[in-house]
Amino acid sequence: MSVDLQNMNGGEPVVLKSKDFATDQDVRWCPGCGDYSILKQVQTVLADLGKKPHETVFISGIGCSSRFPYYMETYGMHSIHGRAPGFAVGLKMANPNLGVWMITGDGDGLSIGGNHLMHLFRRNFDLNVILFNNQIYGLTKGQYSPTSEENKRTASTPYGSIDHPVNPIAFALGTDATFVARSMDRDTKHLKEMLAKADEHKGTSFLEVYQNCNIFNDGAFFAFTEKATKPDTTIFLEHGQPLVFGANNEKGIRLDGFTPKIVDLNDSNFSKDDLWIHDETDLIKAQILSRFFDDPTTTENALPRPFGIFYRTERACYEDLLFSQIESATASLGEGDLDKIIAGSNTWEIK
Repeated sequence: MSVDLQNMNGGEPVVLKSKDFATDQDVRWCPGCGDYSILKQVQTVLADLGKKPHETVFISGIGCSSRFPYYMETYGMHSIHGRAPGFAVGLKMANPNLGVWMITGDGDGLSIGGNHLMHLFRRNFDLNVILFNNQIYGLTKGQYSPTSEENKRTASTPYGSIDHPVNPIAFALGTDATFVARSMDRDTKHLKEMLAKADEHKGTSFLEVYQNCNIFNDGAFFAFTEKATKPDTTIFLEHGQPLVFGANNEKGIRLDGFTPKIVDLNDSNFSKDDLWIHDETDLIKAQILSRFFDDPTTTENALPRPFGIFYRTERACYEDLLFSQIESATASLGEGDLDKIIAGSNTWEIK
C-alpha cells in the first residue's frame, strides 16, 4: 500500500476505486453471507468519498464480522472479544487525524462488549461504529445471541431462549450516542447512503446493519428485504418528511399523544398533513421509533420497522475536550516533568 499516492503519480491526485480498498486476501465468509455486501458497500463509499487508505483504520473485535480488517486495504487491527472500543479510542487519541471505523457484531458488541460500547457512545469520540446484526452467533456455530428473539431454538437453547433481546437502537439512544441509524445488507443504495452520512457526522456514529446469516439464521430479516413484503414491513426515515409506507405510500403513521397509529391514506379522514413528520433532532420521538419492533410475520397490524437516521445531534468530541484541557493545563503550569511526577513531592530519610 502506498503511503503517498499523489506523489507516486507525479504529483497528480489519484482517483481511487472500490477495488483499491480491497486486499489480496481470500474473503473467508460463508458463500451467500450478508457480510459480502457490507464489505463491498464500505469499499465503494470510501472510494466515492475520496478517502485515503493510509489515513483510514478498521478495528474489530471477535466474530464473523470482525474478519473485516483483513479485507480492507487500509490500516487495521483484529483485536479481542468486545474490546474493540478501547483500541479504537486509544488510536483516535494518539492520532486524531485518522479516520477510524470500528466493526462489531451483535455478539461481540452487545454481550462482552456492551459495557465498552456504552462508554464509547457517551464519550462521543469522532469515529464510526458499524454493528452487523444477524441475531445469532455465527462464528461459534449457531448459538443464540443478545439480539436473538425470545423462544429462539438454537444449539445452546434447544427448548427456546428465555432471554429478552437487546434492542441495539434503543441501547445507543439510551447511552446518548450522537448519531444512531439502521440499514440492511440487501438494500445497497440505502446502506451506502447511511455509511456516507455516518462518516460525515462529527462524533461517534452508530450504524446497525441487518445482516443475513444464511447458515445459522437464514431469513431472519427477509420480511424487511424481500420485494413482496418489504413495502408493508419497512418505513424509511427522511428528515422533514412524513412517515409513509406501503407499495404506493398509501399508509402512514400518526401520533395519538405518544402512541403511534397506522392510518390508511386512502381514507378521506386522513392526509399526509395528519402524519408524524420525522425530525432527526428529536430524541423523544427517536426513542418511540426505536420501539417499532413487533415481528411483522406473527403480529397483526405490526408497526413497520424503521430504517434510516433515528437521531443525530452535535456534541463536543472527547478527544477535542482532552486536547483542550491539556493545552489549558500546560499554559498555566508549564511543560510537565515526568521524573518529578514519578518522584513525587514527599521525601523522607531512613537512618
